[in-house]
Amino acid sequence: MADDGLELPIFELPVVILPGELLPLHIFEERYQRMIGHCLDAAEPFGIVFRDDDGTAHRIGCTARVTEVLERFDDGRMNIVVTGEQPFRVLERFEGADYPEGEIEPDAEAADSTRSAFAELVRRVSGEAPDATELEAEDSYGIAARVELPAETKQILLELRSEPERMRTLGEALRALVATVARSREIAERAKMNGKVIVS
Repeated sequence: MADDGLELPIFELPVVILPGELLPLHIFEERYQRMIGHCLDAAEPFGIVFRDDDGTAHRIGCTARVTEVLERFDDGRMNIVVTGEQPFRVLERFEGADYPEGEIEPDAEAADSTRSAFAELVRRVSGEAPDATELEAEDSYGIAARVELPAETKQILLELRSEPERMRTLGEALRALVATVARSREIAERAKMNGKVIVS
């Protein structure tokens, strides 16, 4: 697997889900029962890829997370509701031991937005922009380590198993901090003493 790719369960369906969209699904095939069971147990997303009328599975999909289990049947079938989260590009598909999987490349938009939010926060607090090259090389953990985030937010980042999810969550936290700084000139005057941006 490529260094910048990550593995994800892949569910090919004759539907498209968008970020933030809710989609009800009836899970009946055994391999997809195993897939959804895994995602529920691990609290992880899976990928939905559109398979059109010609049987072509498209290369761009969207991650989805189970938000509600409506009904479970004795034979393993279930009715669920999922929420779309993050677009991705499929690099490679393969059959895993228990269900279809793929190597995907997360959409860069969330990462770019998060890095922009961090750069804006640094500018507002310290008066200087961070080095763009260094920032581009940072992943979600690297960026988070440069900010004094609440313990609860750091724990959420630690528990998320998907880098796109961490970037999205971190971006939301950073944009909230930028808004706080914008409302308070006092915070912008605080020093950056230990290499971290101090925000409280």
